[in-house]
Amino acid sequence: MQPRVVIISGSEEPRAFSLGEGETIVGREAAEGIQLEDSSVSRQHCRITREGGGARIVDLGSHNGTFVNEVPVREHSLAHGDRIKVGKSLLLFLVEDPEEAPDAEEVQLTEGPFLADHASRFSLEEALYSASRDLNVLMRISTVINSSRGLETLQRKLLGLLLDAVPADRGAVLLLREGTREFASGFSLGRDSEEGRPVGVSRTVAQEVAGGGVAVLSNDVLAGGMFSAAKSLMGSQVRALLCVPMTLFDRTVGIIYLDSADPSVRFDKGHLQFVTAAANIAAGALYQAGRVERLEAENQRLRDESDTAHNMVGESECMKNVYQLIRKVAATASTVLISGESGTGKELAARAVHQNSPRRKLPFFAVNCATLTEPLLESELFGHERGAFTGAVAQKKGKFELADGGTLFLDEVGELNFALQAKLLRVLQEMEFERLGGTRTIKVDVRVVAATNKDLRQLIKQGQFREDLFFRLNVVSLRMPPLRERLEDVWLLANYFAAKYAEKCKRQVTGISQEARWRLLGYSWPGNVRELENAIERAVALGSTDVILAEDLPETLSETEPAGEPGRPPKFHDLVREAKKRLVIEALRQSGGDFKSAADALGMHPNNLHRLVRNLNLRALLND
Repeated sequence: MQPRVVIISGSEEPRAFSLGEGETIVGREAAEGIQLEDSSVSRQHCRITREGGGARIVDLGSHNGTFVNEVPVREHSLAHGDRIKVGKSLLLFLVEDPEEAPDAEEVQLTEGPFLADHASRFSLEEALYSASRDLNVLMRISTVINSSRGLETLQRKLLGLLLDAVPADRGAVLLLREGTREFASGFSLGRDSEEGRPVGVSRTVAQEVAGGGVAVLSNDVLAGGMFSAAKSLMGSQVRALLCVPMTLFDRTVGIIYLDSADPSVRFDKGHLQFVTAAANIAAGALYQAGRVERLEAENQRLRDESDTAHNMVGESECMKNVYQLIRKVAATASTVLISGESGTGKELAARAVHQNSPRRKLPFFAVNCATLTEPLLESELFGHERGAFTGAVAQKKGKFELADGGTLFLDEVGELNFALQAKLLRVLQEMEFERLGGTRTIKVDVRVVAATNKDLRQLIKQGQFREDLFFRLNVVSLRMPPLRERLEDVWLLANYFAAKYAEKCKRQVTGISQEARWRLLGYSWPGNVRELENAIERAVALGSTDVILAEDLPETLSETEPAGEPGRPPKFHDLVREAKKRLVIEALRQSGGDFKSAADALGMHPNNLHRLVRNLNLRALLND
């Protein structure tokens, strides 16, 4: 199928666009591409180019970014089902036809010849006029169908009512795949309520009924050649059957099949007319329920796929290396040690390892080793028995026990004391431990991912960390780069956080001003991604326009050299920055370089003065 983009929400009516061999521009002025009448969309917002069986999307320097599966991107390979957010519009990229549910196992379609002269046929018109004798039952069917939700519930209740009114032993509902004569799903029920018991349905009979839109009745299944080749019918000794189409807007959407192995049972024209009427009452509800289930399943599949890789934002080369290493190590059971400065996203990396591993459907627990005292941390990790210490009024399972089969993330592992380091080493080696105050050995299967913002090798030299534990943790080493090493990701992260907090604060934020962008790119971000997130959250919360302005950002960003264009005329923040430079230089010169005296003269703490000197790049100037 040719790749296409479908507008599914936003300011535009739902539309579909087929992607040609060339480039397709998306924007407000994309007359030859996908034009969106949306003020939050740039004139030429992004470009989509066919690439093999898929496509590639490139942001064209848009005002508020291009998002794929809720993540801002500069350039990204699109796969079937990817959701593209451009301004207020949500687009869906499709390559394949929507997946339908497979044939259910409880309904068996068997091959065999169909000889028309051995069966009775009835049109819908013939069936409806004489159904008045079963009006009460039909009313019950209508009431039940309209008050039930879910495809399986609808099918079960419909077949139950039909088996109460018709002397059949078993029944089945088969729904057609939309636009074809192939069956997409099946559900069966026996009179003895053995739900899902296999029902052998002749494929030839089913397709004849579905294709011709006529009902079929036979009381001589074992008598002649009509069904003799259908082994499942012969094996189950079916003697009588009837099969009717379900039609909706003059289109067959499925069939209802009933049969009986009782030699005394004879289906008559009245039974067939009644079942035909019931089938057409239920057709609309069954069709819509099946469609909703398929859409929900597809939606869940797309959500699962979008969440599978990671929840990190970044397209820089160093982040691509991180993603590649996560993919490799996730499939193994090896212990991973994640290092990096505070705020670089070490826990997100740990969760990505878990999400991509065979353990992803099992628990993930995180413990911060720096936030708990020694007794509490030991209890948190290994649990305790009742009475193990003062306040232990009940047994408690620890995180190692709760994470059995899954992953345990130990953040700030460098903060563990020597006693806990020894216990952790034993667990990693033997995968067994005892609760505090307990004597029973508990065996677990837990993958440990640890993280630290300290240099563990230096701690080993200082005698503060066990070398054997370090080697046991450091089977695979993963370093999270600080934000200053991947400044090209700042713009993507800023867009991501702006969209996140705009929704959280229920504010409309259409983008980030160029002045604010220069400030963001010119800052060194000592607090890394966490500091950037806090800065954007503050800007969204305190801003008064639908665009984040430079004055909405924290003051520390106004003290840095903006990463702007040369020759740009000075703005308010530039003038403020120059004034701060003059004040700091003058105060330090008058104090003879004494930071404490200069800070007192400026009315600030010496630490803040040191920060100003660093942010204003004055160190080299003062040394001259």
